[in-house]
Amino acid sequence: MARLKIIDNFDSSFVLTPEAQSELFSLLKNPTFLKQIATQATCQQVEFTELLFQPVPYTTTTPKGMPAEYEHYHNSDDYVIINVPPNFMFKAKIFKPSRLAAIYRKIN
Repeated sequence: MARLKIIDNFDSSFVLTPEAQSELFSLLKNPTFLKQIATQATCQQVEFTELLFQPVPYTTTTPKGMPAEYEHYHNSDDYVIINVPPNFMFKAKIFKPSRLAAIYRKIN
């Protein structure tokens, strides 16, 4: 029988090279992609806030699966949080962390 491992602390910090960040931001700001997100979020437009975070394991201190300092975006109707598409991560040559989430502001 497998045991559950309780994680008390998870280091969600990461650093992107300037080249990787520039490429990723370019993909995340692509007008076609922005339109897709706006459609899914049922709003007129969205704007990339340039905020990224690494999803974290669900714990009592991180019940939303994100660093606590980003939870207010999750609780707001003015923002939408998406998982960065894996092909964007690959194109930007970002392999660690393996997953990122991006925060967009809804514009009505």
